[in-house]
Amino acid sequence: MTERDDERDAVDPWAGDGDDDWVESADDAPDPPASNSGEATDDAAGDGASVDAEPDTDGRSTTSDADGLGPRRYRVLDRGDDSLVFVDLDTPEPGPGPKPDEGFEPVRVAADGYDDEDVADAVAALEPGYVLTGTLRWPDIAAGEDGDGDGDSPLARVESLTVERESRYRFIDDAEPMFEAARDAWRDASAAGDGMGSRVTRDTDGEPNGALYVFSEAGARDLLGEFRSGTTPLEPLVERVNDDLDDGAPREVFVLRPPDGAFVAVYIAFEKDGLLARTVRDTYL
Repeated sequence: MTERDDERDAVDPWAGDGDDDWVESADDAPDPPASNSGEATDDAAGDGASVDAEPDTDGRSTTSDADGLGPRRYRVLDRGDDSLVFVDLDTPEPGPGPKPDEGFEPVRVAADGYDDEDVADAVAALEPGYVLTGTLRWPDIAAGEDGDGDGDSPLARVESLTVERESRYRFIDDAEPMFEAARDAWRDASAAGDGMGSRVTRDTDGEPNGALYVFSEAGARDLLGEFRSGTTPLEPLVERVNDDLDDGAPREVFVLRPPDGAFVAVYIAFEKDGLLARTVRDTYL
């Protein structure tokens, strides 16, 4: 990598609100959550494709029918041959008492088999990292509709969607050679006895260009797999960057694990098509 990192700056995605919150000490930062928790990110809407979906004017989600849900905001986390993983970005409306620690629930969605050509094309064009507003419907097994056919829970199907933000997520296992900033961050965290380390990286002109986090993957835990499946959410990390940059721009997020599996690095490039993102892509993809 050509960018220089400032070891004095660090990122704490779970810190409280304040000026430049993503440039704070990570000494007291906890390990990544073991299950879905946190607050939904408020990504700014950008240019994108729309297929029949119109979000509520007050920004709240609605339930369309007993077997449907929407429109709601989702992040596309991953996609396979037959299904996609969406992450629900909408949290329940808080009632009396503390705000509920919920959100970022993964939802398995059918990737094909749509009769509506517009919906089929829109779903086919989705990439991991995209933020969308969409309405989902689950098949009514009791009425004879097909599930996913493999005995698991039935896949949700998209009735309509609007792409809001075309960020991109990349998951890279056995990343070699792991770039220097990540190795240094992990060395510093290990020396301090911490399970997490973080820092802001900078370009050759000294301008911040990315937020880097490293997490221990001790024992049998598959943290990269948890990030990819949504059981451990990436959203608190991305949310912190989006909130503080507040520019509405898409990001490119790289989740990398070296061959020795000692740690997992999450690297958020501030510009999706900037030099940093291109450099990481050229190195590992």
